[in-house]
Amino acid sequence: MTGLVRRYALARSILDVPNARSSHTAPTPRGGGVAIVLATLAALPVLAAAGSLPWDALWALAGAGGFVALVGFLDDHGHIAARWRLLAHFAAAAWALAWLGGAPPLHLFGSEIDLGWLGAALAAVYLVWLLNLYNFMDGIDGIASVEAIAVGVGGALLYALTGQPGLAMAPLALAAAAGGFLLWNFPPARIFMGDAGSGFLGIVLGVLSLQAAWQAPQLLWSWAILLGVFVVDATLTLLRRLLRGEKVYEAHRSHAYQHASRRFGRHLPVTLAVAAIDLFWLLPIALWVGAGGLDGLLGVVLAYLPLITLALKFRAGMPDSRAG
Repeated sequence: MTGLVRRYALARSILDVPNARSSHTAPTPRGGGVAIVLATLAALPVLAAAGSLPWDALWALAGAGGFVALVGFLDDHGHIAARWRLLAHFAAAAWALAWLGGAPPLHLFGSEIDLGWLGAALAAVYLVWLLNLYNFMDGIDGIASVEAIAVGVGGALLYALTGQPGLAMAPLALAAAAGGFLLWNFPPARIFMGDAGSGFLGIVLGVLSLQAAWQAPQLLWSWAILLGVFVVDATLTLLRRLLRGEKVYEAHRSHAYQHASRRFGRHLPVTLAVAAIDLFWLLPIALWVGAGGLDGLLGVVLAYLPLITLALKFRAGMPDSRAG
């Protein structure tokens, strides 16, 4: 399916042309993430009919993910003002939360805390931030696909660990769709994901994390750990740019992964490093928390501290010294 989308993008001249803020050097078709969207949306009803996905979760995932993908697709073909995109993102988050029954209870130091409407508001911000940071982090070949595969497989293992293997199929389906796209996006990429795919992955992973927390509250922390590479880099970059008074909605290339790719002169080492961190550092801690052996908040702190150190080492949020 990605190959067909690539032909479509080439025929319509939907190309990502390099500029001073780009991490690539040759015009490359974009929008390939539509294949991830279509493959996942096709799988979800099958899983629901087979009993591997609750119907309310199906409507949450399909409605929110499909709407975000549509907005991203239109933005890939033209331009939608940032305020309208943000409004659409919050509408998608509200839709998902309505079908999920709001925000799940927060599991903290052995207790469950129901935050009510405040929890729902925080969950909406969480979903919108996750889908946007996924867009921000989709800046070098393969990185967004690798992250989706690692988090999807990790989420499936968490369900198996907590005695709910049937529910593992939805995150596995998303990981499989991302894997198919990765064959075309692996460095050097033959097509880019585009806003439709990255936004879809971000909000779907977020909704899956909330669904998992409804099944077992500690799993929200586990999913936050699995997403650590993207959360830490994007959040730290945003905060440092805000402190410098920069317009955070403008394109830039100051994420840690972008600095790292320029330092190494290639995308591949950075993408493989993200995969290794996900597999050998974040996944074991997430499983530890999911099994109840470690408090979720402590697990997040343990998982994130080295990531913060690494992001600072690679100058997350700092201007490119070679720009301008």
